[in-house]
Amino acid sequence: MKFLKATPVNIKKAAAVIKAGGTAAFPTETVYGLGADGLNPVACARIFEIKRRPRFDPLILHAATISQAARLFRRVPTPALRLMKRFWPGPLTLVLPKSAAVPGIVTAGLATVAVRVPANPVARALIKAAGCPIAAPSANRFGRLSPTTAAHVKSQLGQGPDIILDGGRTAIGVESTIITFIKGRPVLLRPGGLPLEEIEKIAGSTVPAAGSELRAPAAPGCLKHHYAPLAKLQLIAPGQHLKPSKSAAYLAFTKRPQGRFLAVQVLSRRGGLRQAAANLFSALHALENSGAKKIYAERVPAHGLGRAIMDRLRRAALRRENTK
Repeated sequence: MKFLKATPVNIKKAAAVIKAGGTAAFPTETVYGLGADGLNPVACARIFEIKRRPRFDPLILHAATISQAARLFRRVPTPALRLMKRFWPGPLTLVLPKSAAVPGIVTAGLATVAVRVPANPVARALIKAAGCPIAAPSANRFGRLSPTTAAHVKSQLGQGPDIILDGGRTAIGVESTIITFIKGRPVLLRPGGLPLEEIEKIAGSTVPAAGSELRAPAAPGCLKHHYAPLAKLQLIAPGQHLKPSKSAAYLAFTKRPQGRFLAVQVLSRRGGLRQAAANLFSALHALENSGAKKIYAERVPAHGLGRAIMDRLRRAALRRENTK
C-alpha cells in the first residue's frame, strides 16, 4: 500500500492502478471512497474482499460528468434529469435502471444501479484520468465508521488498498443522499449530504421515504445496522442528566455535558447542522479511540443535514452485538 498526497502526479499514479484492475482510496466531498474500475467485475470483487462487505450490498458508481453517468442508466426519466442538472456534481446519488455495461456484482444482481457525480476535484480528476466510472463505497470495514480523513482509511483498511490518496479532510462528512424513482416519482432511500428540502424544491413535491416495497437493499448504506463504532452507542436527549462515567464517552451537539466522562466531543458549538455533519464521523472516531465501552450521543434536530446525522446515529445504535 502506498500512502500519497493527492497531487496531480499521484492522481495519475492512482488512475493507472485502477486501469490495471487495482484499488485506490480517495477523497470525495462526502467521505473517502475505496475505488476500482466500475466496469471490471474482478476489480470490483476486490472491493468486497478488502472491506469484508457482503455481496448482497450494492456499490455506487462515480462518474466524472453527467453524460458519463447517463450512459450507465438504461433510461433517465425527466424528473431524474432535473435533479442531475441541478445537483451534479454534488452529494446526490440516483438509483435508476442499469445499462447492459454495468456488471452484476456492482448492483448485487439488481436491475438498478446507484450513480453519482462527485464534486471533489481530486475525485473527478481521478475518474477522468482512469477513463472509466469508479465503483467506490466508503473506504472502511463493512458496517464501521465512515472515513473522513486518509488516516481513518489507513487505520481501518491497513494494507488493503494499493494506494491511499490523501486529499485532506472531507468537506461534508456524511455520505450522499440517495434517491430512486417509483412510478415516476422520487423516493428517498438514504438521507445524506444533500438536504431533502432542497431536493423537494426541484421535485415540486414532498419526497417520501421508501417503504416495504423494497425488500432488498437497493443502494449502499440502507441496512439497519451500519456506521457503527466498536463501543455501544446510546441515543439521548440534549442535556439529559446522566451519571458521569470514566468508562463512557459523550457526543454532544452544542455544549459539553456536566460531570466527567472518559472523552467528550462537541459537534457544533454554534448549533450549525452543516458543521455538525462535517464533524460527525471524525468525532465518533475520536471517541472510539478513547477506549470507551459506551458512547452517549445527543440527538440533533431532524431537518436539513440533521436528518442525515440522525440516520447515521440510529443505525449505529441498532448495531448487533456480534459485530464487535
